Amino acid sequence: MKLLHTSDWHLGRSFHGVGTLAAQHRFADQLLETVTSENVDVVLVAGDVYDRALPSVDVVNLFDDILARLNAAGVQVVVSSGNHDSATRLGFGGRLLESAGVHLRTRLADLAVPILLPLDGGASGDDGEPPATVAIYGIPFLEPRLAAQDLGVENPTHFSVTEAALKLIAADLATRAPGTPSVVLAHTFASGGISSASERELSIGGVGAVPLDLFEPFSYAALGHLHGPQTLSHSVRYSGSPLPYSFSEAKHNKGAWLVEITATGLGEVRKVDWAPERGLSILSGKLEELLSSVDFDQAEEHFCQITLTDNDRPEQAMERLRVRFPNTLVLMFAPDIARESDQQSYGERISAAANELDLCCGFLDHVRHRPANDDEQKVLREALTAVRVQEASL
Repeated sequence: MKLLHTSDWHLGRSFHGVGTLAAQHRFADQLLETVTSENVDVVLVAGDVYDRALPSVDVVNLFDDILARLNAAGVQVVVSSGNHDSATRLGFGGRLLESAGVHLRTRLADLAVPILLPLDGGASGDDGEPPATVAIYGIPFLEPRLAAQDLGVENPTHFSVTEAALKLIAADLATRAPGTPSVVLAHTFASGGISSASERELSIGGVGAVPLDLFEPFSYAALGHLHGPQTLSHSVRYSGSPLPYSFSEAKHNKGAWLVEITATGLGEVRKVDWAPERGLSILSGKLEELLSSVDFDQAEEHFCQITLTDNDRPEQAMERLRVRFPNTLVLMFAPDIARESDQQSYGERISAAANELDLCCGFLDHVRHRPANDDEQKVLREALTAVRVQEASL
C-alpha cells in the first residue's frame, strides 16, 4: 500500500499580504498528479487543513473540490485536525463521508478508532484467512487544558495529553492481529524538529516537545505542524507544508513523503517534491548594489525580502527596488557601519540630552542614522515653542 503523507495545507493563508488561493489551486493539481503517477492508495493530511477556524467560502470550496477529485481517483483520504482548524467544523459530516472514503479524525472519541484498510488489494490468502490490513489512527490537535479531563490527565501539558492519546491507540492496536502494520497521524511538536516563522507556537502555557519514543509502537508516524520536511527517524517524519508561508522557509524543498506499507510493516519512504510557481529570495546590500549587480538577476521574478545596509536610509527605497524586483514584499534596514554617535545606546542619548530640542534631534539621529540638519532643527524648535504656548494657555 502506498500512502502520501502531507500536512499543513493552510488553505486560505496569505503570504505577507499576498493571497495564495491560486497557488493552492496549483498545489491541488500537483497533489492529484502525484496520486495518479505514483499509484497512491491513501492520502494523509496531518492537521491544519485550513488556516483559520472560519475559512472563507472560496477556501471551503477548494477543499471540497480536492476531496471530490481524490474520490474520483479512487483514493482513500485520512484527515486529522490541527491547531488552526476548528475541529467541529472540519469534522462536520464525518460519519457520512466515511462511506466515500474520506476519514475525518477531529474528535477525541475517535482517536483510538482505526481506519482499517486491506493490503494487497484485499485478496484473502490461500488458507482462507482474511486479508492483512493496515490500521491508521488520527489524533486531532490536543489543547492540553481542554483534552486533559477526557484523557484522564491530571497535569495538562502537550506531552502528557499526547502520551495519554498514544497509550489509548497502542491499547487498541494490541487487540488487532499480531504484527498489524500501523500508522498514526499527529499534529504536534516532536523533539528534534526545526520550526519556522510561519507556525503558531504550541509551547505557550508550559506545554513542551513530545519525545520520539512515544511513536515507537507504530510502523509510521505522520506528523504535522512544522512547515519544513524533516526526518526525525526512519519512521517518524514531518511532511512540511506544500507551500512556503514565510521567508524563513526559503530553503525548504516543499513536497510530501511517499510511504510504502507492507504486511511486515514500513517499507520504502521516498520524498516527492513540488516546485513553487515563484521562488523566494532573501537579499541584503546597499541600494545601488542591489539595483545594478548581476549577482541578483535570479531574484528578479522571486518574492523578495530585502535588507538595505546603507548608512543613510535611501528615499523611496521600496519604489526603486520594485522597478527591478517587482515582487518585493518585505523591506528592512540594517546599516552596516556604526558611526561614532551610534556607540551610545538610545537610553544613554536620552539621559545626556540637555533640553527638549536635543532629545528630539537625538531621536531622529537614532532612527535615521544621521543628525538633523539646520532646517529640520528649525522646524523642531518652532514645534516645541508652539507646544509650550499651548500648554501655557491651558
